[in-house]
Amino acid sequence: MKIFLDTNIFLDLIFKREDYNEAVLIFNAIEKQIFEGFVLDITLLNIDYVAKKQVKDIRAFLSLINKNMSVIGANNEIIDEALHLDNNDLEDNVQYISAKNIGCTLIVSNDKNFYSQNVEKYNSVEFVEKYIK
Repeated sequence: MKIFLDTNIFLDLIFKREDYNEAVLIFNAIEKQIFEGFVLDITLLNIDYVAKKQVKDIRAFLSLINKNMSVIGANNEIIDEALHLDNNDLEDNVQYISAKNIGCTLIVSNDKNFYSQNVEKYNSVEFVEKYIK
């Protein structure tokens, strides 16, 4: 199953936030190739930007993501489509369209307002309950 992970799943993992345990289970399942994980290239850049001042060896974590997940990028068509969605969060729009275009079965995001019209979206707790436990 192809799943797309939003940036906040990784931030939960790095900063040991409320949904840390679920983030660990999801990432471990991707490492074990139970699921095929996808992430947008900007996610790695955002993680580096947000975490490098607080996490000593963030590059090692980014390498782990890069090793275990397929990193995809946007293009002019995706950006154009994202700009025309009826949603104000351009980053979410680009992630959603990218996930849809590569045939992801679902998106895992802890953003309650994450736009997802034609691709199922689960928060990390819902995903773990339905697909891992």
